Amino acid sequence: MPGSIDSFETVQYTVASHVATVMLNRPQRRNALNRTAYDELEAAFRVAQADPDVRCVIITGADPAFCAGEDVKEMMTGDQKDASIARLTSVRPAPTPAAMAVLECDRPVIAAVNGPAVGWGMELALFADIRIGSDRAQMGEIFIKRGLISDIGGLCRLPALVGPSKAAELLFTGDVVDATEAERIGLLSRVVPHDTLMDEANALAARIAENAPLALRFMKEGLRRSAAQDYQALGGWVSGTLGRLFQTEDHAEGVASFLEKRPAVFKGR
Repeated sequence: MPGSIDSFETVQYTVASHVATVMLNRPQRRNALNRTAYDELEAAFRVAQADPDVRCVIITGADPAFCAGEDVKEMMTGDQKDASIARLTSVRPAPTPAAMAVLECDRPVIAAVNGPAVGWGMELALFADIRIGSDRAQMGEIFIKRGLISDIGGLCRLPALVGPSKAAELLFTGDVVDATEAERIGLLSRVVPHDTLMDEANALAARIAENAPLALRFMKEGLRRSAAQDYQALGGWVSGTLGRLFQTEDHAEGVASFLEKRPAVFKGR
Protein backbone atom coordinates (compact mmCIF):
# COMPACT_ATOMS: atom_id res chain seq x y z
CA MET A 1 0.00 0.00 0.00
CA PRO A 2 1.16 3.60 -0.60
CA GLY A 3 2.34 5.88 2.16
CA SER A 4 0.83 9.18 3.28
CA ILE A 5 -1.82 10.77 1.09
CA ASP A 6 0.57 13.72 0.72
CA SER A 7 2.92 11.45 -1.25
CA PHE A 8 0.30 10.12 -3.67
CA GLU A 9 1.39 10.19 -7.31
CA THR A 10 -1.88 9.50 -9.12
CA VAL A 11 -4.67 10.63 -6.78
CA GLN A 12 -5.37 13.98 -5.15
CA TYR A 13 -7.16 13.83 -1.80
CA THR A 14 -8.58 16.89 -0.06
CA VAL A 15 -11.11 17.54 2.72
CA ALA A 16 -13.11 20.74 3.18
CA SER A 17 -16.33 21.41 5.10
CA HIS A 18 -16.80 17.70 5.91
CA VAL A 19 -16.50 16.68 2.23
CA ALA A 20 -13.58 14.57 0.97
CA THR A 21 -12.72 14.88 -2.71
CA VAL A 22 -10.84 12.04 -4.39
CA MET A 23 -9.55 13.08 -7.82
CA LEU A 24 -7.85 10.66 -10.17
CA ASN A 25 -4.88 12.62 -11.47
CA ARG A 26 -3.31 10.99 -14.52
CA PRO A 27 -4.74 13.35 -17.16
CA GLN A 28 -2.03 12.47 -19.66
CA ARG A 29 -3.43 8.90 -19.59
CA ARG A 30 -7.08 10.03 -19.30
CA ASN A 31 -6.91 8.86 -15.67
CA ALA A 32 -6.49 5.23 -16.70
CA LEU A 33 -5.65 3.08 -13.71
CA ASN A 34 -2.25 1.46 -13.28
CA ARG A 35 -1.17 -0.50 -10.20
CA THR A 36 -0.20 2.67 -8.32
CA ALA A 37 -3.51 4.35 -9.11
CA TYR A 38 -5.50 1.32 -7.94
CA ASP A 39 -3.53 1.25 -4.67
CA GLU A 40 -3.86 4.98 -4.08
CA LEU A 41 -7.58 4.99 -4.89
CA GLU A 42 -8.09 2.23 -2.34
CA ALA A 43 -5.98 4.07 0.23
CA ALA A 44 -7.84 7.36 -0.30
CA PHE A 45 -11.18 5.74 0.44
CA ARG A 46 -9.76 3.95 3.48
CA VAL A 47 -8.52 7.34 4.75
CA ALA A 48 -11.96 8.88 4.19
CA GLN A 49 -13.62 5.96 5.96
CA ALA A 50 -11.34 6.38 8.99
CA ASP A 51 -11.83 10.17 9.28
CA PRO A 52 -14.73 11.09 11.59
CA ASP A 53 -14.78 14.58 10.05
CA VAL A 54 -15.74 13.24 6.61
CA ARG A 55 -19.50 13.08 5.99
CA CYS A 56 -19.57 12.78 2.18
CA VAL A 57 -17.08 11.82 -0.55
CA ILE A 58 -16.83 13.08 -4.13
CA ILE A 59 -14.94 11.00 -6.70
CA THR A 60 -13.93 12.64 -9.98
CA GLY A 61 -11.10 12.82 -12.50
CA ALA A 62 -8.74 15.51 -13.73
CA ASP A 63 -9.97 16.77 -17.11
CA PRO A 64 -10.41 15.63 -19.83
CA ALA A 65 -11.70 12.29 -18.49
CA PHE A 66 -13.30 10.74 -15.45
CA CYS A 67 -11.47 7.44 -15.90
CA ALA A 68 -10.61 5.56 -19.10
CA GLY A 69 -10.52 2.22 -17.28
CA GLU A 70 -7.33 0.25 -16.84
CA ASP A 71 -4.11 1.45 -18.42
CA VAL A 72 -3.96 -1.23 -21.11
CA LYS A 73 -0.26 -0.70 -21.89
CA GLU A 74 0.74 -1.21 -18.25
CA MET A 75 -1.89 -3.54 -16.78
CA MET A 76 -2.60 -5.94 -19.64
CA THR A 77 0.90 -6.60 -20.88
CA GLY A 78 4.17 -7.78 -19.37
CA ASP A 79 4.90 -7.99 -15.65
CA GLN A 80 1.74 -6.15 -14.58
CA LYS A 81 -0.44 -8.70 -16.35
CA ASP A 82 1.53 -11.57 -14.80
CA ALA A 83 1.06 -10.07 -11.33
CA SER A 84 -2.68 -9.64 -11.94
CA ILE A 85 -3.06 -13.24 -13.10
CA ALA A 86 -1.19 -14.48 -10.03
CA ARG A 87 -3.56 -12.58 -7.74
CA LEU A 88 -6.69 -13.58 -9.63
CA THR A 89 -5.82 -17.28 -9.79
CA SER A 90 -5.01 -17.69 -6.10
CA VAL A 91 -6.73 -20.42 -4.09
CA ARG A 92 -9.40 -17.98 -2.92
CA PRO A 93 -9.49 -14.99 -5.28
CA ALA A 94 -10.47 -11.77 -3.53
CA PRO A 95 -12.55 -8.92 -4.99
CA THR A 96 -10.71 -5.92 -6.44
CA PRO A 97 -9.41 -4.13 -3.31
CA ALA A 98 -10.16 -0.65 -4.66
CA ALA A 99 -13.73 -1.71 -5.46
CA MET A 100 -14.29 -2.95 -1.93
CA ALA A 101 -12.82 0.23 -0.43
CA VAL A 102 -15.40 2.32 -2.30
CA LEU A 103 -18.29 -0.09 -1.68
CA GLU A 104 -17.45 -0.43 2.02
CA CYS A 105 -17.26 3.33 2.57
CA ASP A 106 -20.26 4.12 4.76
CA ARG A 107 -20.38 7.80 3.80
CA PRO A 108 -22.49 8.91 0.81
CA VAL A 109 -20.35 8.88 -2.36
CA ILE A 110 -21.01 11.20 -5.31
CA ALA A 111 -19.38 10.54 -8.69
CA ALA A 112 -18.81 13.76 -10.63
CA VAL A 113 -18.44 12.29 -14.11
CA ASN A 114 -16.54 14.97 -15.99
CA GLY A 115 -15.79 13.02 -19.17
CA PRO A 116 -15.42 9.45 -20.45
CA ALA A 117 -16.03 6.79 -17.78
CA VAL A 118 -15.42 3.48 -19.52
CA GLY A 119 -14.40 0.00 -18.44
CA TRP A 120 -13.34 0.12 -14.80
CA GLY A 121 -13.98 3.87 -14.94
CA MET A 122 -17.67 3.13 -15.39
CA GLU A 123 -17.43 0.55 -12.60
CA LEU A 124 -16.06 3.28 -10.33
CA ALA A 125 -18.94 5.60 -11.21
CA LEU A 126 -21.41 2.77 -10.53
CA PHE A 127 -19.93 2.18 -7.07
CA ALA A 128 -21.04 5.70 -6.09
CA ASP A 129 -24.46 6.35 -4.57
CA ILE A 130 -25.17 9.34 -6.83
CA ARG A 131 -23.80 10.18 -10.27
CA ILE A 132 -23.83 13.70 -11.72
CA GLY A 133 -22.45 14.10 -15.23
CA SER A 134 -21.09 16.97 -17.25
CA ASP A 135 -22.34 17.36 -20.79
CA ARG A 136 -19.02 15.78 -21.85
CA ALA A 137 -19.65 12.54 -19.97
CA GLN A 138 -19.60 9.20 -21.78
CA MET A 139 -20.20 5.84 -20.12
CA GLY A 140 -19.57 2.29 -21.30
CA GLU A 141 -18.93 -1.24 -20.02
CA ILE A 142 -16.34 -2.08 -22.66
CA PHE A 143 -14.93 -5.23 -21.04
CA ILE A 144 -16.44 -7.53 -23.65
CA LYS A 145 -14.30 -5.73 -26.26
CA ARG A 146 -11.20 -6.98 -24.43
CA GLY A 147 -12.49 -10.55 -23.98
CA LEU A 148 -13.23 -9.93 -20.29
CA ILE A 149 -16.21 -9.52 -17.93
CA SER A 150 -17.23 -6.50 -15.89
CA ASP A 151 -16.70 -6.09 -12.16
CA ILE A 152 -19.31 -5.80 -9.38
CA GLY A 153 -20.65 -2.49 -10.68
CA GLY A 154 -21.73 -3.82 -14.05
CA LEU A 155 -23.08 -7.09 -12.70
CA CYS A 156 -24.92 -5.73 -9.62
CA ARG A 157 -25.36 -1.97 -9.78
CA LEU A 158 -26.06 -1.54 -13.50
CA PRO A 159 -29.16 -3.79 -13.69
CA ALA A 160 -30.62 -2.07 -10.63
CA LEU A 161 -30.20 1.33 -12.28
CA VAL A 162 -31.25 0.71 -15.88
CA GLY A 163 -33.12 -2.61 -15.67
CA PRO A 164 -31.92 -6.12 -16.56
CA SER A 165 -32.63 -5.84 -20.30
CA LYS A 166 -30.82 -2.55 -20.86
CA ALA A 167 -27.96 -3.68 -18.63
CA ALA A 168 -27.58 -6.86 -20.68
CA GLU A 169 -27.52 -4.80 -23.87
CA LEU A 170 -24.78 -2.53 -22.55
CA LEU A 171 -22.74 -5.43 -21.15
CA PHE A 172 -23.06 -7.70 -24.19
CA THR A 173 -22.34 -4.98 -26.79
CA GLY A 174 -19.81 -2.83 -24.95
CA ASP A 175 -21.63 0.23 -26.33
CA VAL A 176 -20.67 3.66 -24.99
CA VAL A 177 -23.51 6.13 -24.35
CA ASP A 178 -23.28 9.92 -24.21
CA ALA A 179 -24.42 12.10 -21.31
CA THR A 180 -27.93 12.64 -22.66
CA GLU A 181 -28.57 8.92 -23.06
CA ALA A 182 -26.93 8.12 -19.72
CA GLU A 183 -29.34 10.51 -18.00
CA ARG A 184 -32.33 9.15 -19.93
CA ILE A 185 -31.71 5.55 -18.88
CA GLY A 186 -30.87 6.41 -15.28
CA LEU A 187 -27.09 6.08 -15.23
CA LEU A 188 -26.78 9.75 -14.33
CA SER A 189 -29.03 11.61 -11.90
CA ARG A 190 -28.64 14.75 -13.97
CA VAL A 191 -26.41 16.39 -16.56
CA VAL A 192 -24.98 19.87 -16.09
CA PRO A 193 -22.70 22.14 -18.12
CA HIS A 194 -19.11 20.95 -17.86
CA ASP A 195 -17.83 24.14 -16.23
CA THR A 196 -20.37 23.90 -13.40
CA LEU A 197 -20.00 20.20 -12.61
CA MET A 198 -17.83 20.49 -9.50
CA ASP A 199 -19.89 23.41 -8.20
CA GLU A 200 -23.01 21.24 -8.53
CA ALA A 201 -21.31 18.23 -6.93
CA ASN A 202 -20.00 20.30 -4.03
CA ALA A 203 -23.38 21.97 -3.50
CA LEU A 204 -25.05 18.55 -3.31
CA ALA A 205 -22.33 17.22 -1.01
CA ALA A 206 -22.78 20.26 1.27
CA ARG A 207 -26.54 19.63 1.49
CA ILE A 208 -25.85 16.02 2.42
CA ALA A 209 -23.08 16.87 4.89
CA GLU A 210 -25.24 19.29 6.87
CA ASN A 211 -27.38 16.37 8.04
CA ALA A 212 -26.84 14.19 11.12
CA PRO A 213 -23.57 12.27 10.48
CA LEU A 214 -24.54 9.03 12.22
CA ALA A 215 -27.97 8.96 10.61
CA LEU A 216 -26.34 9.45 7.20
CA ARG A 217 -24.08 6.46 7.74
CA PHE A 218 -26.93 4.26 8.93
CA MET A 219 -29.11 5.45 6.04
CA LYS A 220 -26.45 4.30 3.61
CA GLU A 221 -26.12 0.99 5.47
CA GLY A 222 -29.89 0.54 5.18
CA LEU A 223 -29.69 1.05 1.42
CA ARG A 224 -26.85 -1.45 1.23
CA ARG A 225 -28.84 -4.03 3.17
CA SER A 226 -31.94 -3.45 1.07
CA ALA A 227 -29.96 -4.37 -2.04
CA ALA A 228 -28.88 -7.60 -0.29
CA GLN A 229 -25.89 -8.13 -2.58
CA ASP A 230 -23.04 -10.38 -1.45
CA TYR A 231 -20.24 -8.29 -2.95
CA GLN A 232 -17.50 -10.44 -1.44
CA ALA A 233 -18.80 -13.64 -3.02
CA LEU A 234 -19.53 -12.05 -6.39
CA GLY A 235 -16.23 -10.17 -6.38
CA GLY A 236 -14.35 -13.39 -5.69
CA TRP A 237 -16.10 -15.09 -8.59
CA VAL A 238 -15.30 -12.14 -10.86
CA SER A 239 -11.63 -12.30 -9.89
CA GLY A 240 -11.42 -16.05 -10.51
CA THR A 241 -13.16 -15.73 -13.87
CA LEU A 242 -10.90 -12.87 -14.94
CA GLY A 243 -7.91 -14.99 -13.96
CA ARG A 244 -9.01 -17.48 -16.64
CA LEU A 245 -10.01 -14.90 -19.25
CA PHE A 246 -6.75 -12.97 -18.96
CA GLN A 247 -4.99 -16.07 -20.28
CA THR A 248 -7.18 -16.58 -23.37
CA GLU A 249 -6.21 -15.84 -26.96
CA ASP A 250 -9.30 -13.65 -27.29
CA HIS A 251 -8.11 -11.37 -24.49
CA ALA A 252 -4.69 -11.08 -26.10
CA GLU A 253 -6.42 -10.20 -29.37
CA GLY A 254 -8.61 -7.62 -27.63
CA VAL A 255 -5.54 -5.90 -26.20
CA ALA A 256 -3.58 -6.11 -29.46
CA SER A 257 -6.47 -4.69 -31.49
CA PHE A 258 -6.80 -1.79 -29.05
CA LEU A 259 -3.10 -0.96 -29.14
CA GLU A 260 -2.97 -1.36 -32.94
CA LYS A 261 -6.22 0.62 -33.39
CA ARG A 262 -7.97 -2.04 -35.49
CA PRO A 263 -11.08 -4.20 -35.16
CA ALA A 264 -10.62 -7.33 -33.07
CA VAL A 265 -10.99 -10.80 -34.57
CA PHE A 266 -12.12 -13.16 -31.80
CA LYS A 267 -11.90 -16.95 -32.12
CA GLY A 268 -13.47 -18.22 -28.90
CA ARG A 269 -10.33 -19.57 -27.32
